[in-house]
Amino acid sequence: MKRMLGKWNSINLVSRIIVGIIVGVVLALTIPEAVSGITILGTLFILALKAVAPILVFILVINAIASHVGGKSTNMKTVLALYGVATLAAGFVAVVVSFIFPTTLTLKTVAQDVAPPSGIMEVFEKLLFNIVSNPVSAIMEANYLGILAWAVILGVALKAANDSTKGVIANFSEAITKVVQWIISLAPLGIMGIVFEAVYTTGLSALSEYFRLIIILVGTMFFVALVVNPLIVFAVARRNPYPLVLTSLKESGITAFFTRSSAANIPVNMALAEKLNLDKDTYAVSIPLGATINMGGAAITISVLTMATAHTLGIEVDLFTAVILMVMAALSASGASGVAGGSLLLIPLACSLLGISDDIAMQVVAIGFIIGVIQDSCETALNSSTDIVFTAAAEYAKERKQN
Repeated sequence: MKRMLGKWNSINLVSRIIVGIIVGVVLALTIPEAVSGITILGTLFILALKAVAPILVFILVINAIASHVGGKSTNMKTVLALYGVATLAAGFVAVVVSFIFPTTLTLKTVAQDVAPPSGIMEVFEKLLFNIVSNPVSAIMEANYLGILAWAVILGVALKAANDSTKGVIANFSEAITKVVQWIISLAPLGIMGIVFEAVYTTGLSALSEYFRLIIILVGTMFFVALVVNPLIVFAVARRNPYPLVLTSLKESGITAFFTRSSAANIPVNMALAEKLNLDKDTYAVSIPLGATINMGGAAITISVLTMATAHTLGIEVDLFTAVILMVMAALSASGASGVAGGSLLLIPLACSLLGISDDIAMQVVAIGFIIGVIQDSCETALNSSTDIVFTAAAEYAKERKQN
């Protein structure tokens, strides 16, 4: 048994998730009477995600802010501005696409007392009340706005702490990340249960629904990578952006697609930056930082899935609320965990703006893991390749000003 588990764990997660999806469909079609025994796996997986998500957001954001140190004078201001603009633009495109191609999801429970905001003032009121919530109750109640606010405040306060204190925080961050990795390693079993229940309840139509969602997500990511980001590069560098964009996609994006980790792709991006003769003082900082905060792909995932949830529940999202959602998606994407599927755990934060309960939001997270075989790979490829794109664009812009 131990050897079998060892061989199973040696298979990459993407392959194991594909196996889980296939097994879930086959079991639902052949032994539907086993519904109670198999669907419990999906329920347990969702509950585990719900349990770890609040503390994950809290610890990671505190550690990211507290451990940040200022470096020597570099081109980082321009790089950071590009990271922010690009992530915001990605969220904007995703929201627009969601209005043009509205998508609904098959959720286990949609008959809830949803209290969608009636207008912009109610959204701001809810935002302010959640921000000043007690930090302990915010974590216990999965109030992600309160969690994010207190994490930022504590992170800023702890910037002045000594190195040993910051080391403890970093250790907690590594520990919670490890716990998330353990939970995600169980994703094939959880997804098998979720797919079993979806096929058992709605038939194979649920799978076509997932296919449509994948098309919208991946199509939006391609549009951002090949249209939006090149326009941003051209605006600041005033040169043909496509040689840089295509080189980054080929030499960084393809590797990131298979590793599904921006952090694991840092050495690849470093080597590419050196190959492009970029300033080492800049890329030595911008590339590792970009692996943490440059998350255009995550902003797309958060926006599209949140809007799909709103469409499913019949929540009307007006223009001003959509703008707030876009900004929130961009901000929360910058705090996405570096583990596979990390952006999915921030969907409840965006959903909370629309009065959507944590129970419903975590079901959407589970759907995200089902389509994550493709979605997360494309998301990581977009995130990681643009670290190089915007680092180079900032340097090109500086050269243009000097000439």
